[in-house]
Order: sequence, then structure tokens, then C-alpha cells
Amino acid sequence: MRHAPHFIAIVALATCACARTACAQGQSELEHVPPDAPQTQVHAMPYDEMTEMMGMDDRRRFGKVMLDELEWQDSDDGSEFEWDAAAWYGGDFNKLRIEAEGRRFAGETRESRTELQFERIVSPWWSLRAGARHDAGVGPARDWAALGFAGLAPGLVEIEAAVYLGEGGRSALRLTTKYDLLLTQRLILQPEAELNAYGRDDAARLIGAGVSDLTLGLRLRYEFRREFAPYFGVLWAAHFGDSADLRRVSGETDKEVSLIAGIRAWF
Repeated sequence: MRHAPHFIAIVALATCACARTACAQGQSELEHVPPDAPQTQVHAMPYDEMTEMMGMDDRRRFGKVMLDELEWQDSDDGSEFEWDAAAWYGGDFNKLRIEAEGRRFAGETRESRTELQFERIVSPWWSLRAGARHDAGVGPARDWAALGFAGLAPGLVEIEAAVYLGEGGRSALRLTTKYDLLLTQRLILQPEAELNAYGRDDAARLIGAGVSDLTLGLRLRYEFRREFAPYFGVLWAAHFGDSADLRRVSGETDKEVSLIAGIRAWF
């Protein structure tokens, strides 16, 4: 216990030091004078002035042209050129769209589908479409009223579906689906399927009632830029039921496999 006086002295010195520090801090707080609050006045700014200052405008309209497929196809029946393109213009929720799809064989347009649509975004992943469709090519032209939807299903599968009502009680259904499988950031494998069905026979256009045709494609593209990508692949197309019978009678094939090569671009 002979060291007890020394221990008591050390504790006393530490206590005094803490007391002096606390007093100094308390005196500093008493002497501190906070600065005045900012005097800047917040005022209402017109929308045009705000968007110009911040460089943003969520009401601005913009557009896009998408050349999804510009391709050459080679099958046992010969070579043909096919296109599938779309363009739209509008805002975040409402857009005006035009779609064009078709194919040319031996210098003649064999099939052509053109649609003018109004599109309304109804959720982050889905939109509704309504408009008109015009078919041309072999046989008489046909006009339809169109109603459908498009979007991304779980797994980022792209889906487009539409029903059509035409003259004389005609009706049709079109369903397409595709998926982008990223092998690398630039090399992309895209399987695609398209199905068409009709409510009644249209012999003049080689169309039968029921499921008319199914097309399955597999395209491998390389995106030199996101806006430009050449591709190649294979395409299988088949017609069924009365559609197949009508095509065989007219000398057309009802099933074919084609090698394809083309470009995909947008701006």
C-alpha cells in the first residue's frame, strides 16, 4: 500500500485536467455566435425557365427509327429480300407509331403489312396500341382495325400481340416474341417466333381459317455500335391447314428453311 499516495495524486491531477477542459468547452459555447441564416429568397420559377436552366424537360417529344430486319434470305425456291421496320414519335406516355413489314421475291412484293398506331404506356413494362393495318402484295389489299399490346415479360422476353377486325367479318390474330441472349456485350443471339391466325378463309390471299402460319428464326448479330449490327442466321416457316392447301394448289410452298443475312440499325 506504500504506492497508494502516488496513485491518489495521479487521480487527482487527471480529475483537475478534465474539469479545466470542460470549463473551457463550456466557455467556448457561451462565447460562440452563430452566423445569420441565408437571406436568399426562394421564389416560384416558370417551367420553361427552370428547364432551360437545368437542361431538362420531361414533356419534350422525341422519336426513333428502328430498322429491326433488313435481310436477304436464300431457300430452295430462290432468294428474296425481307424488311421489318418501325418508327415512333411522342412523349413519355403517348406515342404515334408506324410499322412496316414485307418481302420481295423475283422483283415482286409478295407480302406487305403496314400499321399506323397510337401507343399509350400503361406500366413500366407494358403499353397498349390501337390503330389501323393495311395488307398488300399477292391478291387484293385488305384493311383492318387493330388493337393490341406490347412489352417485356419476366425474363426480358419481348412480346407483341394484336387482334384485327376487317371488312366482311374478317378477323385475325398476330403474336410475336423474341429474346436477346447476350453471349458477350456485343455478340447477341436472338431467337424469334411469329404466329398468325385468321377467323375465316381468304382464298384470294391464300389464307385459310385457323392457325395460318408459324415462323421461327435464330439470328446472331454483332453490335459494332448499339446503332448498327450485321447478323446472320436461319429461318423456318410453315403454313398449316387450309392455308397450306391453298398455297400448294397455287404452286407456292407451304414449308421452307432459309439462310439469312442482314443488318439491324436504328437512329
